[in-house]
Amino acid sequence: MRLPLRQLRHRASAVAAILLALWAGPSLAAPADSPPAAPPAKAAATLCPPQARLPTPAELQTLARQARNHGLLWRVRHEGRTSWLYGTIHVGKLEWLMPGPDVVRAVKAADSLALELDVTSPEVLQQLGDGLRARPDAAALPAALAQRLAQQRKAACADDSVAAMRPEAQLMALQALVGRSHGLDPAYGIDLMLAGAVRAMGKPVTGLETPAIQLRELFSDDPAVIEQSLDDGLGQLENGRSLAMTDTLALLWEKGDADKLASFTSWCDCLNTESERAEYRRIVEGRNSGMVEGILGLMAQGRTVFAAVGALHLIGPQGLPALLAARGYEVERVRWARQTAD
Repeated sequence: MRLPLRQLRHRASAVAAILLALWAGPSLAAPADSPPAAPPAKAAATLCPPQARLPTPAELQTLARQARNHGLLWRVRHEGRTSWLYGTIHVGKLEWLMPGPDVVRAVKAADSLALELDVTSPEVLQQLGDGLRARPDAAALPAALAQRLAQQRKAACADDSVAAMRPEAQLMALQALVGRSHGLDPAYGIDLMLAGAVRAMGKPVTGLETPAIQLRELFSDDPAVIEQSLDDGLGQLENGRSLAMTDTLALLWEKGDADKLASFTSWCDCLNTESERAEYRRIVEGRNSGMVEGILGLMAQGRTVFAAVGALHLIGPQGLPALLAARGYEVERVRWARQTAD
């Protein structure tokens, strides 16, 4: 999960001004449409993580100077054209807001941006919001499970928009929010930032999937499946495994450690049963071929593409780089040069 849906479009447009200021040159100004600063938190909410915010002008200058390459990047060549695959995570830190120089050059060189979903499209957001909303005809959760879910919403300082979601969507939102205590917030997810900036540059943004595809793959209407998924996921929130995994994946993304990520299935301690392995194959690997077809469709139109998708979709023999290489494309990993602090 990312931000509550009602906030997505505003943040995408606001960060566009920030990123364009960086990409246009060294002089940075505060974005004209930056939202006002959040009011001071009430005393009762002092244990909640700070709300995500846009940086101040002084912070923009610092972020621009310190921008480093993060994530995983592949160059894809075919018939004289160059496109790109970029592995993202859907949470981030304020200091990662500005993409590094190699990422910026690749985005600027491409004709279009492709994401898992086009988060700048009102229609897409509406369809996704409708699909995530709690179903009035859904079976009620067992009381103990509903209480555990409510406790985790409270622990995450989740707002009413999360409580209004279907239970499995609430779980995904809580798993995305768990890293906020360590400065990892879905509001700073790089894919959302890129979408706003590329739209403002006048380039098209395309979704490689539809909300219907994601909703079908991520959620079930079977009460038994829902209850098992919630029991497992809430257990990981309660015992700290979700936070530990978020921290680990964020560190690997920050370092661009593709080798460690490539062995994810051997160390994640998350694929211990056949049902867990089948779910991973369906939710991660099973969607990759459709994404590849979407990228190839854009290339067939004569476009060069910067495709930014979750990093786990780029690893292993079923990852996007491997699938494109098998189709005859020249695929080369871009390794970051040594990056030193100013």
